[in-house]
Amino acid sequence: MGDGRWRTAGAALLRVIVVWAVSTLTMLALAGILPDFQLQSDDGDTVTRTAFTAAWGAGAFGLLSALVWPVLVRALLIVPALVLGALVFFLNGSLLLIAVRLIPDGRGDAAPETAVVVAAVMSAVASATSTALTVRDDEAYRRRLSRLADRRRRRFPDHHDPGRDGPPGTVFLQLDGVGHDVLVRAAAEGLMPTVAGWLADSAGHRLTPWRTDWSSQTGASQLAILHGSNHDVPAFRWYEKETRTVMVSSRPASALEMQRRAIERTRDGGLLTVDGASRGNLFSGGAGQLALVLSMAARRGKGRRSRGGYFAYFSDPANATRTALSFVAEVVREIGQSTRARARKGTPRVKRGGLYPFIRAFSTVVGRDVVVAAVLGDMFAGRTAVYADLVAYDEVAHHSGPHSRDADKVLARLDRSLALIAKIADHTPRTYRIVLLSDHGQSPGETFAGKYGLTLKDLVRAGSGLPVPRRAQRTRSASEARDALRIALHRPVEGQEAEHPAKPSDPVVLASGNLGLLSFPDIEGRASREQIDRRHPALLSTLANHPGIGFLLVHGEKRGSVVLGPGGVEVPVGELRDGEGPLANFGAGAAAAVRRTDTFPHVADVMVNSMYDPATGTVHAFEEQIGSHGGLGGEQSRPFLLWPRGMTDPLDIVAAETADNAQAAGTAGTAEARAVPHGGGLVGAEAVHRVLARWLHEASGPQVPLHAEGFAGADRADAPFPGDTVVRDADETPVRDADETPVRDASETPVRDAG
Repeated sequence: MGDGRWRTAGAALLRVIVVWAVSTLTMLALAGILPDFQLQSDDGDTVTRTAFTAAWGAGAFGLLSALVWPVLVRALLIVPALVLGALVFFLNGSLLLIAVRLIPDGRGDAAPETAVVVAAVMSAVASATSTALTVRDDEAYRRRLSRLADRRRRRFPDHHDPGRDGPPGTVFLQLDGVGHDVLVRAAAEGLMPTVAGWLADSAGHRLTPWRTDWSSQTGASQLAILHGSNHDVPAFRWYEKETRTVMVSSRPASALEMQRRAIERTRDGGLLTVDGASRGNLFSGGAGQLALVLSMAARRGKGRRSRGGYFAYFSDPANATRTALSFVAEVVREIGQSTRARARKGTPRVKRGGLYPFIRAFSTVVGRDVVVAAVLGDMFAGRTAVYADLVAYDEVAHHSGPHSRDADKVLARLDRSLALIAKIADHTPRTYRIVLLSDHGQSPGETFAGKYGLTLKDLVRAGSGLPVPRRAQRTRSASEARDALRIALHRPVEGQEAEHPAKPSDPVVLASGNLGLLSFPDIEGRASREQIDRRHPALLSTLANHPGIGFLLVHGEKRGSVVLGPGGVEVPVGELRDGEGPLANFGAGAAAAVRRTDTFPHVADVMVNSMYDPATGTVHAFEEQIGSHGGLGGEQSRPFLLWPRGMTDPLDIVAAETADNAQAAGTAGTAEARAVPHGGGLVGAEAVHRVLARWLHEASGPQVPLHAEGFAGADRADAPFPGDTVVRDADETPVRDADETPVRDASETPVRDAG
């Protein structure tokens, strides 16, 4: 063994001894403070004997944490992730109880509830001590890097790491829901100093906005970004008549089917098919390395669970304890923030009780920590392409508002995660380019129900002469709807006193942010305007003239599809122009977005977009959200793309595509080019996919196509699918080694931040 290895072994042994000593002192202090925790016999012991007992207990707890904890976490992967976070304290406390039972002569004892507290404190102290011992130890990074690279070469001898002089890898980090203007403001105000530094550095990054499709939400945007197509995704949720099912982008089965359809259409496996990793996403992107990917949660078999990626992170009890403590802190923080909002009677405001504090904590703490740790593991492993989604901001902005103080604090914590990833990139086996992007923004505004006293479903039912709840009957909108129906039918319409069960002929009303979808399940195919008018003569006029609604899209038997606006305005889809008629307020690209959605096989019978006030930037969500996205109007349609200088400008890529498409159209006479629909710039998530694919092509050579012939028709949960046989996160590259502290940056910021 060379001198270097002896020094390494000696330093590791010294860290173990120091951590053990500090843990012993912590246990002694807790025994003196907590009445239900003792380290002495009933007759009392000498100081030396008590110290020996504490050292024994601390050592036993450390060994159990290192040896037993990973096994427990692996066994508990069958438990829902939200429940697993709550079990961390119980499991850690159980290990502490076992440790004190192992102390000789029965000198250790603790009440179960006290054991939970002692275990949490000791894990946190041990982690902090390990961190302090390796402050700014760049050599420790290099040693860890070498071990990880050697381990990967042993397990995958055919894998070639290009090294730092070879082709760079690319990390795509999606800040879910962060609009272009929000990012610029956050950087300018100092909320995101890492992003501000990238923008200010002349050799740093460049920033551009891009424009979403009509469906400005993660399901449509991320599907197109990762798989090249979001054709026939009209909204976050939509009704399919032929199967009588509601597709919901956040359901595993729906996400899997959406991914299958995209692959079938593009005949390509996705953006990440070449040595890629997909982390925390709705879709796989064709990656072989998967963790927390929703579409894979619908599949059965070893390695296909979406929760499998939790193992690498939670196998470290210190990680588990820190994240669990932060989870509790975030729950408390949300309860405090919502209480202050109610006390101040601020508006707009939505209910934030029930399970929401726990859902928020999971998104902003657990999801962030696990995804960031997985990305770090991918970078240490030298993977070619990584795509990860950080959803924290989107979740908080929905309930607190996209420009709220609550959301700003989340942006600041996300920036610390970006700083950590950027610093880690200096120590990885290959160089990495970090690309930051978002899938959509968010538009603020009071909810439709909050503003008008009834939901979109209530308004549709009132305009159709169907029963509505008592609370909605007394609103002005419902009264006007009944009046319109009375005039249309030339007879009185009786008010309904109670709610009635839905009938098969009742319209299905769904909401995706400020986009509403109406479907008539008993009308085969897409219902026409004439069919709707014959059945519900006042419905379309009621909706089109409502002050909370901007425009409708409906198909006509005579004139084809038309867009209806207030005052009886109607414009054929083919004649739509940006800035004119019903689309006057919705900005560039709105007409093209509506025309494209009109061609989808599963476009709703009536598509309803809320009003948009360009002066205030507000919309009215048809869901309980004061920050919303899903339709047209405002910042929701304006996400961003931030990339390192030296990579081809996206607009240059789009311009080249446009020229190629125009040339093809001139020679062949037919062109369905959509690289730059009206308005110019980077338009549509499919265009973003082409830009990202071009960047990967330029860095590593052509992407190897993964054709879909073998699985294009696979619609069963156990059918073959790309990535099924190569999911290795739980066993391949854990976030930490057994003899090493959790990965941290040069200034010793933990993998997750405490605040």
